[in-house]
Amino acid sequence: MFGISLIDLLILVLACFRLTHLIVFDTITSFIRKPFLTVSYEADVTGQLVRNVQVKGTGLRRWIGELLSCHWCVGVWVAAGIVGLYLFVPAVYPLLLILAVAGAAAVIETKMYFG
Repeated sequence: MFGISLIDLLILVLACFRLTHLIVFDTITSFIRKPFLTVSYEADVTGQLVRNVQVKGTGLRRWIGELLSCHWCVGVWVAAGIVGLYLFVPAVYPLLLILAVAGAAAVIETKMYFG
């Protein structure tokens, strides 16, 4: 049905990873989460910071908050959007490539930082 090269698949995977992380965790997109979530950090007994998430509201607001608090859930929707854009809007490919490079850099940085 749709032919996709391994390199394009890798680009889509890394772009999905980076965009999902951007939506769920990064400070720059906190304005998206703020109406739906309250996030705080507390140190555990080992001194590690633990992320505590409180979902706000009821109904649709709560549903969106539950979605935004789950990187697995957001990842599915981001993947659907990225694949749709890749298949039907070829002009977005440079943006996907930028996200993929940023995603690869994040993976490398994490591996170097945490060993």
